[in-house]
Amino acid sequence: MTNEVADLLAALHDGSMTTEEVAERFRERAWPRRQRPEPQNYKEMASQEMQDPDPYVSGSYDDVAAAYHRGELSDEQYSTLIEAIATSKQIEDDRHADGESSGR
Repeated sequence: MTNEVADLLAALHDGSMTTEEVAERFRERAWPRRQRPEPQNYKEMASQEMQDPDPYVSGSYDDVAAAYHRGELSDEQYSTLIEAIATSKQIEDDRHADGESSGR
């Protein structure tokens, strides 16, 4: 099964897109978020550490990490792409915070 992230990574790998082109698409898209609540104290943090890791999420950062670990991305490409993901998430967080503060 393919997804947008896998397709973009394949285009980068085969040379039909540049790292910056893929990064720009990464900045423009919404990224899935983990649903696990943040721990409120050390006991909850320790409890979460003992649980199984979150499952693989197709169309997420997991695809980028997997491509990197398979050797399909250089260190520089990986850094550029994860920065783009972080930028996208920050923009989304800022929009969400602005919506809450304006009473929407």
